[in-house]
Order: sequence, then structure tokens, then C-alpha cells
Amino acid sequence: MLVELAVENYAVIEKVRVRFHPGLNLLTGETGSGKSIVVDALGLLLGGRASPEMVRTGATRARVSGIFEVADSPALAKLLEDAGIEIEDRELLVEREIQAGRKSRAFVCNRPATAALLKDLAAHLADIHGQHDQQQLFSPAVQCDMLDAFAGAVDLAGQVSEAFQAWKRAAVEREELDRSAQEKLRLADLWAFQRKEIEAVGPKPGEDADLENERRVLRNVVRLQELAGGAYAALYEDPSSASAQVGSIAKRLEELARIDDSAREMLAQLQPASIALAETAHSLHHYLGNLEADPARLDEVEDRLAALEKLKRKYGPSVEQVLAFLEEVSTNLSAVENADERRNALQKEVAGFAKGYETAAKKLSARRHEAAKELSKRVEQELSALAMEKTRVGIRVEPAEWSERGADTVAFLIAPNVGEELKPLDKIASGGELSRVALALKTCTSGAPKKNALPRTLVFDEVDAGVGGSAAESVGRRLKKLSGANQVICVTHLPQIAGFADHHYFVEKHSEGGRTLASIEELTPDARTREIGRMLSGERITQEALRHAEQLLKMAAK
Repeated sequence: MLVELAVENYAVIEKVRVRFHPGLNLLTGETGSGKSIVVDALGLLLGGRASPEMVRTGATRARVSGIFEVADSPALAKLLEDAGIEIEDRELLVEREIQAGRKSRAFVCNRPATAALLKDLAAHLADIHGQHDQQQLFSPAVQCDMLDAFAGAVDLAGQVSEAFQAWKRAAVEREELDRSAQEKLRLADLWAFQRKEIEAVGPKPGEDADLENERRVLRNVVRLQELAGGAYAALYEDPSSASAQVGSIAKRLEELARIDDSAREMLAQLQPASIALAETAHSLHHYLGNLEADPARLDEVEDRLAALEKLKRKYGPSVEQVLAFLEEVSTNLSAVENADERRNALQKEVAGFAKGYETAAKKLSARRHEAAKELSKRVEQELSALAMEKTRVGIRVEPAEWSERGADTVAFLIAPNVGEELKPLDKIASGGELSRVALALKTCTSGAPKKNALPRTLVFDEVDAGVGGSAAESVGRRLKKLSGANQVICVTHLPQIAGFADHHYFVEKHSEGGRTLASIEELTPDARTREIGRMLSGERITQEALRHAEQLLKMAAK
């Protein structure tokens, strides 16, 4: 739902900020006052084409921004997540900037965005009906969704989508298995040799580092004995060793402590050093006892390291990577050995998913064909009440390749004039006719508002073109009905429609300082009566026009 729209230096608008509300929001004003400019500005936020010519004369840039309150939608959440955009409190800020003589820029929640992203977001934010380049209604996907909604087949369409995705995943895996089978068979002998070579050596994690250390020890036994023996002697064995010196110091401190109790703290501080020296001496003695030259063991270590080095040269710079390569090769061989079994299983899965899809798609197709006839009749009835009495409507449901939307294509067709053949909606020339077709379709396919659901924004421009009298009242009543489940923003010239507004805005163009400016004001109840009176009588508002305006408002409220 659109909460706020701000426009700066766009066409004749210098600076305008408008807050919109749930329900029916109507914009009125003199012809050429700038009402449709507001719709065009909103279209920019939905990815519409930006033109530097729309920048106000004398300004360097035009800026349009809108705050939308959005529903909790997994599809919208994924779209924003993929774009790296985070929102707070379910409010989405969309901005568009047009620089004179330069390209436009777009921002979503203050992050740069592309026009393509704005178009993707538009499906979750608003529909604009009236301008050809802003018609989501032309999309076959949107038409298909509308027909499914009318048929009460949204859940069934979801089942079809899930069945298609499951079938597609299994089919793709089967194709990938078949495509890679020949290459894997060629590599199987090589993988088998590599696995056998590695398993023959049987490397263990960290083994090479341990062996490297053992080799250094075996190669330097004499030197190690000299170093360890010298350390042991200096620490414990010599008469002047560190242990003897510490012992002598301890005796003196003990004697000192017998005379002065305060010396006992120094004796306590020395005791850990004495214990550490004794433990180190014991460890050195044990170390010297285990040092022994062993040429045979050195040869074994050298051979083992050579075998490991050979594996590392071929399969990875460390034993851990060699073992990872072994696991990969074993997995590949297992896949080759089980390929036929997996292929048969996939074949059954593909067939099962295909059968499930066909069943669901056939049921959905039947619902669509049945609903297409009923929806066509209802839309024709709606259009008849909207001054398009001779209009014929057809909804074509034809077989198509399998897709997430089923095994059909849906196309809405229309013939506004007698003797014309049914044609797709985008072939209709009149913006007013398009708006009324959109209104009729939305009226027929929009259900009651869902509990706790946010209203969707629907914008209608030129919806009253070519209508008047009772037809205008019918348009107003349908807009009012539609606003029960949606936020509706509509530009109108007709008082009969304006009478149904929940929120009425007056767009005015005036001169100031030799420049033309447009302004927008939300009307109070009294001001609204005067505006409808103006729409009825023209520039000079008569008492009779005001009474008629009050009567219109009362009738619309019934």
C-alpha cells in the first residue's frame, strides 16, 4: 500500500508531498492541472521510462519518492534479499532521480537499484491501469493468475507448480547423469588405479610431520646425546650443578627462617624452582636412556617418507589433501558403480512426478476452461454497466508446454466494437477502455479482504473517459467495491465518481513569480462539497450545484 508520495521538480510540480490512505483515494481538478502527472510520477517508482524532458525548467534534476507498506511475502523477501536490501517495520522506500541531460538513478531503501529491480518490485507494490507501458494486465502470467483466482484454483495452481519443480529437478538430474556417464566410465580405470595406489601406502593424518621429526632425531643421535648429557650434568650431576646450588640456597634460607620468620616466604618462593629442576633432570635422564642410534629404523623412516612424498607430488601437498583426494575418487567410483541403480531410480521418480503433474495440470486445466466461460460473461456484464455495452470478451485457454503454471496458456481477448474480432488486451488503443476493462476484471476477480492482509495499491487513470450519467455512477460503485480489499487511487473528471471517495484530493495549477506550479491538497468535507459543486457547474459554483453535490455524497454513502 502506498503511504506517501513526494515529487520534486517534475513537469509543473515544484514540490509536493501527499499521504494516501486505505480505501478509495480520488484526485480531481481542472483539465491540465497535473492530475495524471501524479500517476506518471508513481509509474516511475514502478520502473516506468524516465525522460529528461520531464525535469522542471531551470532545475538540474527531478526526484520522486514513495513509501510503501508491504506485506510479509516470501517472494518479496527473496527478491529483496537477492538485491541485498533490508527493510524495517515493513516499510519500503523507493526513489527515482532524473538528471537533466543524464540518465536516471533509482534507489530502494537508500541503496542503488536498477530499473529492472523496480519492475520486479512493482508486482508486489501496485498496478497502474491506463498507460500502455505500465500494464501488468498485459502479462500472460498475470492473466493466468487472475483466472486461477476467479476459479478458486490458487491452491491447485500451487500444487501444479510444486509438482512441476519436483519433476524438473529429477529430469535434470537424470539428464546430467546420462551426460556424464560416458566420461565417468572413461575415468573409472584411472580412479581405480589412484585409489589402489593410495590405499597401498595407507597414509595417516599428520604422519609425515611425525616421521620428519623422527628422521631428524635418528640422523643426529650423537649430537643430541652430547646436548642432553651436558644439560643433565649442568642441571643435576655435577657438584656445582643447578640442583646442588639451589639445595645449598635452600639450606641457608631454612637456617635464616629459624631465626627470622619473615624469611619463610622466600623459602616458599624457592621451592617451585627446586621441584622444576628435579622434574626436568628426571625428564632428561629418561630422554638420554631412549636415545639410541638405529640405522635400520632410519632406513624404514626414509622409505616411508619417500612413499608419502610420492603420493603428495601426485595427489596433494599434504597427507590430509591426499586423503581428501582418496575420498573424492572413492565417491566417484561408487557413483559409477551405482549409476545404473541411480538411473533406474531416477527414471521411476521422473515418471512418478510426471504422472502427478499431469493429473494436477489436467484438473487445473478443466477448472480454467470452466472458469474462462463464466469470467468472460461476468466481465461483459460489468463492461455493459461501464458504457461498453457492445464489448465482447473471450478468455482463451490453450494447451502449452509444461511449466510451473500448468500445461495451458491463458490469454484475455476483447472486441470493444461490433464487427471486430477478439484481440489481445494490448491491441486496444484507448487508455480509457483499458482502464475500464481492468476495473471490470478486478471487480470480478477480487475477493473479500483477507484477515490482517495489507491492501494492494490499484491506480486507475482515464477510467471515466467516454462515460457519464448512470455509467459514471456504476464506475464509482465498482471503484468503491474494489477499495474494500484494495487501496485504490483514481484520477477522475466526473462528480458522480468523486462522490464515492473515502479521501478526496484537489489538484490545482496556478502561477507564482512568472512560473506555473501544481499543488495537491486533501480536502475537508466542506471543501469536498464545493469541489464536487465546481465539477457539476463549472467555474461559477451555484447554490443549486452545492445542493446537488450534497445529494451525490448522500447517495454514494448508501
